[in-house]
Amino acid sequence: MSTTSAAAGEVGRAAGGGDGDNGGKVPLSDRARSERRLGWYLAGPAFVVMLLVTAYPILQAFYESLFKYRLTDPDAREFTWLNNYLVVLTDGVWWRAVGVTVLITVITVAVEAVLGFALALVMHRALRTLRPVLRTAILVPYAIITVVSAFAWFYAFSIDSGFVNSWFAWVPGISENTNWFGEFGTSVFVIIASEIWKTTPFISLLLLAGLAQVPEDLQEAAKVDGATWWQRMYKVTIPNMKAAIMVALLFRTLDAFRIFDNVFIMTQGANNTEVVSFLAYRQTISRLEIGLGSAVSVLLFLCVVLISFLFIKLFKVDLASARGER
Repeated sequence: MSTTSAAAGEVGRAAGGGDGDNGGKVPLSDRARSERRLGWYLAGPAFVVMLLVTAYPILQAFYESLFKYRLTDPDAREFTWLNNYLVVLTDGVWWRAVGVTVLITVITVAVEAVLGFALALVMHRALRTLRPVLRTAILVPYAIITVVSAFAWFYAFSIDSGFVNSWFAWVPGISENTNWFGEFGTSVFVIIASEIWKTTPFISLLLLAGLAQVPEDLQEAAKVDGATWWQRMYKVTIPNMKAAIMVALLFRTLDAFRIFDNVFIMTQGANNTEVVSFLAYRQTISRLEIGLGSAVSVLLFLCVVLISFLFIKLFKVDLASARGER
């Protein structure tokens, strides 16, 4: 067997959880069991508190969604079972909001994954003396509060006070009178650009942690065997980072799907840029339709659960094997 084949075999065992006759499942050692038990003891109390804090609002929202209830007319509260969900799911506004949300989520996560991986590689390969400087510089956008970042991007692209039109007037299609928030396409572009600028450092840090877990001996073995940089990346680096990639993409996808601040500040849902979170806000806060707003919130929660389920099934990552537990 060649060195590259051996390295690929090690990669497959690391990413897939072994190659035994029992489907790759290896019994946990006593040390692994004790570490897992200790982890539950340490994280258990916090997990219970978080579960109680999050479970109550979810259950309360589901309860309110079963009523036809407008805050301005509390005496007309009426139990309607699942009628609010039927109203939401048969309304084109809901499906348009879902479509815009999916569009923003897919583009932002895809671009951030590529840029974040590139930044992670730069930070991983940088000289030891430059790593703190690079990491600090890359983290600056992520350290800024989302509302502040959204206002900064809004004013930068504003037709009245922005500098983007004057700076980039030489680019075809851009002039000093370009109204970025006057159409759907340009509005979504600014929203997506602001999201990418703000949260790419988050993905880069998670992927940097994954790069640190890639065994150097596999890299050297593949290099000695004549594998190119792309072959080493595809056969060695990425398979060993499968768990880190899943965590990064899952967390970022869930966060992007719940986008609210940028849409609220930049467009207020105008030009068909309304997303699911903003739809829930508009129904609950603006129109005071507690029942319908709660139904939208519950549906948003179910979408997040579905996304989590699909990610876990898609990547099929054995986190215990990724941590090296046997």
